Amino acid sequence: MRTPDLHSDSERLAFLPSMPRDEGGPVFAEPWQAQAFALAVRLSAQGHFTWKEWAAALAEELKSAADRSEPDDGSRYYDHWLAALERLVAAKALSNPAEMLARKEAWADAYRHTPHGKPVALRKVSEK
Repeated sequence: MRTPDLHSDSERLAFLPSMPRDEGGPVFAEPWQAQAFALAVRLSAQGHFTWKEWAAALAEELKSAADRSEPDDGSRYYDHWLAALERLVAAKALSNPAEMLARKEAWADAYRHTPHGKPVALRKVSEK
């Protein structure tokens, strides 16, 4: 496994439209946002898609949101990031929409059944 070149990562991030950031780099309001961000970076670094492909998919998702007259105040940026990532992952056959939906539903079920303050964990398939 290669170590990412931070200089090239900074250059890559510069190509992303409207990314919430401060002087230290990207900012995240929720842990899932950082995880979605990291997943896109990792999949690109592993060669599943180029950063140019990623930036185009994200730009397309942001344009679609604008075409739907969704507010462009940055509050839904990572929702669009996730939608672009899901679409690209499906297009590259890394997963499929049905598998991704089943995983989302499993997580939703898990957090609904997790006592407050406890870590959320997925149940094994045999536990259902």
